Amino acid sequence: MELRTLGSQGLTVSTQGLGCMGMSAFYGSTDEAESLATIHRALERGVTLLDTAESYGPFINEQLIGKALTGRREQAVIATKTGIEFSDDGVWGGLNGRPEYIRHALDRSLRHLNTDHVDLYYLHRVDPAVPVEESVGAMAELVAAGKVRYLGLSEVAPQTIRRAHSVHPLTAVQTEYSLFERGIEHDGVMATLTELGIGLVAYSPLGRGFLSGAITSPDDFAADDFRRTDPRFQGENFDRNLAVVDEVRRIAATKNVTPSQLALAWVLHRGAVAIPGTKRRRYLEENIAASTITITTDDLAAIDAVAPHGIISGDRYAPELMQTLNG
Repeated sequence: MELRTLGSQGLTVSTQGLGCMGMSAFYGSTDEAESLATIHRALERGVTLLDTAESYGPFINEQLIGKALTGRREQAVIATKTGIEFSDDGVWGGLNGRPEYIRHALDRSLRHLNTDHVDLYYLHRVDPAVPVEESVGAMAELVAAGKVRYLGLSEVAPQTIRRAHSVHPLTAVQTEYSLFERGIEHDGVMATLTELGIGLVAYSPLGRGFLSGAITSPDDFAADDFRRTDPRFQGENFDRNLAVVDEVRRIAATKNVTPSQLALAWVLHRGAVAIPGTKRRRYLEENIAASTITITTDDLAAIDAVAPHGIISGDRYAPELMQTLNG
C-alpha cells in the first residue's frame, strides 16, 4: 500500500484507510470476529489509518479497535473524533464542543482504545454554541500534553477551517467526497485545503455503498440500517441515482474493474486519502486493489460526463442531520 503525507505537519498514512464505523453501528448486523479479522488483514496489507469515533456505538467501535490493536498498536494510525456528546453510560446529549467535554472525551477514548495517545483527533461536528477557536484550543492543549499527535475537523466550511487553522495547524479535514458527492470542489473547501496545506480525508467514497453496484433496491437494507432514512436511497431519488451507478458500472467494465474500484481510484486520483468502510475481508481486498488502478484523462472525461457535480438526487442526510453540517 502506497503511503501519503497527510497535511503539512508530517503525518504519514496509507493512501487508503479503513472506515470502521459499520463494524459496530448504523449498517445492520455486526460480527466481532470478522471485524477483528478484517482489521488485522488491513494491517497486514499495509493499511495503517483506522478511522473511528466515540459516537460509533457509542464507544463500542473504539473498544473494538482497542481490542484489535492489542500487541499491534505501533502498526496503526488511530483517528477518532469528539464533539458529539455522550454520557459515560452512553446517553446522547447533542453537539458539545466545550473544552471541558473535549478533555473528558479524549481521556475516555484513550481508555476505550487502550492506548496512551491518539494519532489524529477530529472535531466530529462544530458546535454552533461554542466558537471553533475554543474547541480547537482545547484540542491543541491535548497535543501539548502528548495525548494527541495531530488535529483535524470534520464537515466544515472554508471560513471555519481558516479560523481553526489559525489556532493550531490542522493536519486533515474529513468530509464526504465521492462520485456521488462533489460539493467540496465547488464550495471552496478543496481550494482552502490546498492553499493551507491541509490533507483531505474522504469518507463514504463509495456513496454509502451505492457505488458498489451491489444495491439494487431499498429493500436490500436491514431494518436497522440508517440508509433507510437517507434521502438518496428513497423513492424516485433511488431510481435516478441507480441510473448513475449503472453508467459508472459501464465505464468500470471497460477497464475490467468493479464500480467500487473505479470510484475509489477516482477519489485517490483527486489527491484524497480515502477511508472506505467495510466489515468483511473480501470487500477489504477488493478496495485495496483499487489503489493500483490508473485513471487516465479519457477516464476522467467519461466519469465527468456521467457523474458531474449535482447529478445525484436527494440530500446527503435526513433533515435533522443536515442541520449538524457546518456549511
